[in-house]
Amino acid sequence: MVAEENIMSLEITPSGQPFGAAVTGLNLADPLSDALVEQIRDAWLEHHVLSFPDQKINDDDLERITLHFGPFGDDPFIAPIPGREHIIAVKRTADETAPVFAETWHTDWSFQVRPPAGTCLYGITIPPQGGDTLFANQHLALEQMPPALRGRIEGRMAIHSARNAYAPSGSYGEKDHAAGRSMDIRPSTEAEAEQLHPLIQVHPETGREALYGCAGYIVGIEGMPESESWDLLTEIYRWQTQPQFQYRHRWAPDMLLMWDNRSLLHMATGGYQGFDRLLHRTTIGAA
Repeated sequence: MVAEENIMSLEITPSGQPFGAAVTGLNLADPLSDALVEQIRDAWLEHHVLSFPDQKINDDDLERITLHFGPFGDDPFIAPIPGREHIIAVKRTADETAPVFAETWHTDWSFQVRPPAGTCLYGITIPPQGGDTLFANQHLALEQMPPALRGRIEGRMAIHSARNAYAPSGSYGEKDHAAGRSMDIRPSTEAEAEQLHPLIQVHPETGREALYGCAGYIVGIEGMPESESWDLLTEIYRWQTQPQFQYRHRWAPDMLLMWDNRSLLHMATGGYQGFDRLLHRTTIGAA
């Protein structure tokens, strides 16, 4: 009876933007029935980003919710919070001067052999201004891509690597550490590794094709000269991040956000200098 009441009261409100929706009518601090989890998953696959406002949850809840949608993903190069293996803190102090973390388009950990299916991010300390998260729908970007450009990438394999970000010489490497970043980022030579993924992938749950990844974690295209591949990656990047493919998410305290890395790119934004910001994050591993 409780499960039926939860499903009856669940409300999914589209954002009014190209994608994204808010989910209300449930308490994530309570156990979730299998039927309710299935309904949330269906909404997640349809809308790609789900926000759950006004949720008072703790780290145990965050881990439990994550495991309803897949195993934990592996978060390399960022240390977990004390006492946890699978939660990292995305944080910034009011007086921090290092560049805003993740203020470039990407999909989480695409350089892994099995990148995460999704990400959960819970807002704890949210500034009164700034800090929006932007998303770009890669199903739409591929569907509307000019045929000539699509023809140039069909069947191509992209070379993904974390080296530009997390190698000792990368943007979050030794120089960044010296700038006094509050996040516990741990660069490593392991970031030099490379992994191949198709530029066009089929979503394993919906069967829809999408572009996967973008310049940043993609450092080249297999079998293509460096200069030629960079020109093509730049052209793809300019196409796939256009405003008509975007959803802008505005944060509030006690809000959980859940997004599909197989469908989307995302990036952080700033605009909250002088305010602390803290969110706890888990990744949903590939099934």
